[in-house]
Amino acid sequence: MAEFFSGVVREMRKVSWPKKKELTRYTVIVLSTVVFMSLFFAVIDLGISEIIRLVLE
Repeated sequence: MAEFFSGVVREMRKVSWPKKKELTRYTVIVLSTVVFMSLFFAVIDLGISEIIRLVLE
């Protein structure tokens, strides 16, 4: 078990971590994509709901 964790620590030192500027940019991109996709699917859902409501009436 100790050998496993020492291997994990060794590998984590090899990781190329993003700089603060890159991390901020990536975070903004991810959050804006999530917001855009949420709004997109909400509009699609409302549209489909209205179409079904019109068909059923």
